[in-house]
Amino acid sequence: MFAGQGAQTVGMGRDLAEKYDAAAELFAKADEQLGYSLSDKMFNGPAEELTRTSICQPALYAHGLACLELLKSEVPDLEIAGVAGLSLGEFTAHAAAGTFDFATGLDLVAKRGSFMEEATSAVEGAMAALIGGEEEGIRKLAAEADVDVANLNCPGQIVISGSTEGIDKAVASAENYGVRIAQKLDVAGAYHSRLMMSAQEKLAGVLADLDLHSPALPVVCNVEAREVSEADDIRKTLEAQVSGSVRWSDCVQHYISNGETLFIELGPGRTLAGMMRRIDRSVKALSFGDLDGFEKTVEALNEG
Repeated sequence: MFAGQGAQTVGMGRDLAEKYDAAAELFAKADEQLGYSLSDKMFNGPAEELTRTSICQPALYAHGLACLELLKSEVPDLEIAGVAGLSLGEFTAHAAAGTFDFATGLDLVAKRGSFMEEATSAVEGAMAALIGGEEEGIRKLAAEADVDVANLNCPGQIVISGSTEGIDKAVASAENYGVRIAQKLDVAGAYHSRLMMSAQEKLAGVLADLDLHSPALPVVCNVEAREVSEADDIRKTLEAQVSGSVRWSDCVQHYISNGETLFIELGPGRTLAGMMRRIDRSVKALSFGDLDGFEKTVEALNEG
């Protein structure tokens, strides 16, 4: 499982690069391709710069694939049953599955981040996390406030997105729809809403020109929580998720219903692993984004 925007943190990847040449080389490759030191922004910040959509998306992409590279080298007999990623992480998942190579994916997410940053500058948008409500009630709330359902993260946690006015209205009346906590998020704009359509249209143009391969591993898409393997289907679903809902809980349930019981989150923090406890407590979730977490994850996997 690959992390999405919001997981980034200053210092990400630094300890991995200091110990492992494979990580250092991958970050250096990203720096050279992008024409600026992405690794310096990852390692040293400042936080305001790393948080920029155009920076954090390639940073999380490179970091996630570095983590995967190290995991495969330290646990060579690891059998990966499939991959998925939250929002930006879906692009990392496709790179991990071989839909496109590292360089192609890096260029793609850098452009996606820039397009989304441009869209946030053009309109005044916001997002809010709603805790404790049911999907049916929250969809009614979103319709009443004229905003969109952005993320269906896990039972009891849904994120809405749209105009600042609409989000303020939704937060103010959320209690009437069974929501226990309604909290505006500290984000630059209204991701996964109709306000991202300009970014979606630009990304569609980029995706149309890409030569995509059939993934070597199952990849579950965010917008429909199903496996995608045909090039046109992959283009369509990657395009649609810019303004569409991220059905993360359903993505995870897809693999659980297939009998998977061990999930590994690759990225800073433990957001996805934390969600697993609310999605299905019977499955095991490991997580790492730094050296300490990596060593603990490898130990846990080697112990079986």
